[in-house]
Amino acid sequence: MSAQTSPAEKGLNPGLMCQESYACSGTDEAVFECDECCSLQCLRCEEELHRQERLRNHERIRLKAGHVPYCDPCKGPNGHSPGVRQRAAVRCQTCKINLCLECQKRTHSGGNRRRHPITVYHVSKVQESLEGEEMDEETKRKKMTEKVVSFLLVDENEEIQVTNEEDFIRKLDCKPDQHLKVVSIFGNTGDGKSHTLNHTFFYGREVFKTSPAQESCTVGVWAAYDPVHKVAVIDTEGLLGATVNLSQRTRLLLKVLAISDLVIYRTHADRLHNDLFKFLGDASEAYLKHFTKELKATTARCGLDVPLSTLGPAVIIFHETVHTQLLGSDHPSEVPEKLIQDRFRKLGRFPEAFSSIHYKGTRTYNPPTDFSGLRRALEQQLENNTTRSPRHPGVIFKALKALSDRFSGEIPDDQMAHSSFFPDEYFTCSSLCLSCGVGCKNSMNHGKEGVPHEAKSRCRYSHQYDNRVYTCKACYERGKEVSVVPKTSASTDSPWMGLAKYAWSGYVIECPNCGVVYRSRQYWFGNQDPVDTVVRTEIVHVWPGTDGFLKDNNNAAQRLLDGMNFMAQSVSELSLGPTKAVTSWLTDQIAPAYWRPNSQILSCNKCATSFKDNDTKHHCRACGEGFCDSCSSKTRPVPERGWGPAPVRVCDNCYDSRNVQLDVTEAQADDEGGTLIARKVGEAVQNTLGAVVTAIDIPLGLVKDAARPAYWVPDHEILHCHSCRKEFSIKLSKHHCRACGQGFCDECSHDRRAVPSRGWDHPVRVCFNCNKKPGDL
Repeated sequence: MSAQTSPAEKGLNPGLMCQESYACSGTDEAVFECDECCSLQCLRCEEELHRQERLRNHERIRLKAGHVPYCDPCKGPNGHSPGVRQRAAVRCQTCKINLCLECQKRTHSGGNRRRHPITVYHVSKVQESLEGEEMDEETKRKKMTEKVVSFLLVDENEEIQVTNEEDFIRKLDCKPDQHLKVVSIFGNTGDGKSHTLNHTFFYGREVFKTSPAQESCTVGVWAAYDPVHKVAVIDTEGLLGATVNLSQRTRLLLKVLAISDLVIYRTHADRLHNDLFKFLGDASEAYLKHFTKELKATTARCGLDVPLSTLGPAVIIFHETVHTQLLGSDHPSEVPEKLIQDRFRKLGRFPEAFSSIHYKGTRTYNPPTDFSGLRRALEQQLENNTTRSPRHPGVIFKALKALSDRFSGEIPDDQMAHSSFFPDEYFTCSSLCLSCGVGCKNSMNHGKEGVPHEAKSRCRYSHQYDNRVYTCKACYERGKEVSVVPKTSASTDSPWMGLAKYAWSGYVIECPNCGVVYRSRQYWFGNQDPVDTVVRTEIVHVWPGTDGFLKDNNNAAQRLLDGMNFMAQSVSELSLGPTKAVTSWLTDQIAPAYWRPNSQILSCNKCATSFKDNDTKHHCRACGEGFCDSCSSKTRPVPERGWGPAPVRVCDNCYDSRNVQLDVTEAQADDEGGTLIARKVGEAVQNTLGAVVTAIDIPLGLVKDAARPAYWVPDHEILHCHSCRKEFSIKLSKHHCRACGQGFCDECSHDRRAVPSRGWDHPVRVCFNCNKKPGDL
C-alpha cells in the first residue's frame, strides 16, 4: 500500500499532520488515512507501522486534495454512535484529534478545552457529493432491512418448525433461486448474541429478540434473511444457560454449525476463557468424526447441485473488552490468530475442521459497542468462495433436515459429567450389548439404512443369551464363512422322520455346502463336541431388539412338541403312513448287519407281492430277507444268529430247512449276540416310541411353557392379537409366530413358511407381517 509521494502532492492538505508520531514525532504532513488504526499517517509512519505482521492487512487510503478525515471519537473507542461515521468539522490543535460538530460540542464546550485552538475543515463540493452518495447508499440499505422479521427454525427439543422447503423459503422471505450463505452466532448466554446480529446486519433493528431479564431471550434456533448481504442469519440459544434439555441443546448447536458458512463466536469477557477454546475444539472433533460422512451422504442421497462442503465453516471470534487490552495489543510482534492457536494447543484441542479462524476485537470505553470492525470482517469473509459457495435455500433446508433426522433421539444421560461439549454419546447409537454392556459405535438411527449394530470391542459369552455363533470349519478352511445352526432335524428330513432321528441321534448341525456335519448322539459312546471337530465358535454381541443370538437349538423342545403334534395329526388324517415310515427307519437303525434294509425291500422275497405304504414288512431272523406276514408266520429258535433259545419269526423256507446249520462266522455271532440286540431294541423303544407316546398322550398345553423358545412372548403376557388387537378368550386361541415370537389369532397367522434362522426348515406357522418379508426368514 505504501508508495513514494511526489513533490506535486506536497501542500495539498496543509492542515492534516501525521497523527501517529511513530517515526516522525508528528511533524510530517499526513499522506495516508488508516481506517483500522483510526489515524492519519505520514509516509514514514505508514511504512514502519504496517511492516508489522499484525498490521499488514489494514485498510488505508491515500489522501487527496481537500480530504476531510473522519471524526476520531465517532469511530474510536469513545465513539458515541457506532456504524454512523461522521466527517470531522474541526481539528483541535492541542488534543490533536479531529472532531465533528456534535463531538466538539460534547467534549470541548466546557472547562479548559473550550480555549483549545482549532482549525476548521472546509468541505469541498466533491466531498459533499461523496458524503451524499454514502448517505444515500446507507439509507437504501436500511430501507431494504425494514421489513425483515425472524422466525423459529428449530425448537429446544430439536424439532424443525418448518414443514418443507417451500415453507422455509416463504418464512425466510427470499427468492427460491437466490444463492445464499449462512451466518450463525454462538456464545454464552447474556453475552449479547442477538444484539450483535441486530446491529451488524440490520442497523440496530430488533429483528432478533433481546431482553434485559435474567431468562434467556433466545430459546431454540431463530433465522432471518439479510437482503443486503444475501445471507441467512441464524441466532442460537446461549451456552451455560439454565435449560432442562442441556444435551439436546448442545447437539442442536453443532447441527447449526454444520450448515453454516461463517460462524461468529461472541464473547463479552475481558479475557478469553477456556470454554471458548473447548467449545470450538470439541465442535471441530465432533464435526470431523460424525458430520463429515453424513454431509457427503446427504449430497449423494438428495442429489444436490451444490455439494455440501465437508470442510467446516470459517470462524470469527468477536471479543469485546472494557478494562483489558485486546488480544495481541501487548505483543506487537505476534498476530492474535497465532496466540489463539497456541491456546488451543495448550488445552489439547485442535480445530482442524474449520476452514479458518479470525480474531476481531473491540474495546468499549463507553457504550454502545462498535460493530463496524466486525461488519467489515464479515463482508470480507462472505466474499471468499474458495471453500464454501453460496447455495439455494432449498439446499440449506435439506442439509438441516438430513442432519436432524440422523442425529435425533434420546441421549442416555442428560446429567452426564461433560468432559467435552460434544461427547460421542450425542451422535452415536445408544444401544448397549445385553451381554457385555459395550455401546454401538455407529451413528444414530443407522438402522434406517439397514446398517447393523457394531461395537469396537469383542463380546463375552453369556449363558443367559447363549451368544455363540457356529461356522463350518471345512468352509472356513476353503476361504468361506458359513454360519451353521444346531437343530433337531436336517432340512431333507420330513417332520416325523426328523422327530424320530432327533430322539435317536440327537440334534444335528447342517452346513448349506457340506450337508449334515454332526449329530450329537451319532455313536453309542465317544461322541465328540462339535467345537473340537466340525465347527468354529465366535462370541457375538446381543443387541436390544434383535434375536440373532437365539438361532440355536434352544427351541428344540418346542420343535419336538410341534413334530409330535404333527405326527399325531398325521396318524389320524393319513392313516399309518408316518408311523410306518418311522418304524421302518427305526428298524434299520437297530437291525443286525445281515438284515436287508427296509428301503431295499419292495416286495416279499417269497411270493413277490409288492408292499404298499401301509403294509408291514417282516424280517426273517435266520436269513435276514423281507417277507409279508403270511410268508413269515412261523417261529423257531435261531441261536446261530445270536437270538438265543427262544423261538423267533422266520420265513417258511428257513422253517422248512431248520435242521440245516447256517454258515455264520464266530465273529459275526459275537457281534450280534442276543444281549446286544436286546439292548438296542430296548433303548430304541425307550428313547423313541416311548417319548412319542408320552408326548401324544399328555396334553400339549401342560408342557408348552417348559418348551417355549426364549424369543417367544409368554402366553400369560399375550392378552390381545398382536395384529388385529382382538382379545383372546376360550374360543379365540393364541398362536405364536415362529419367526417373531409374538402372539396372534388364527386369522392373522394362518400362513406357513420355513424359518431356517430359527431352526424350522419345514413350513411352520408365521404371521402375515413376517410372511411378507423378502428372502429367507
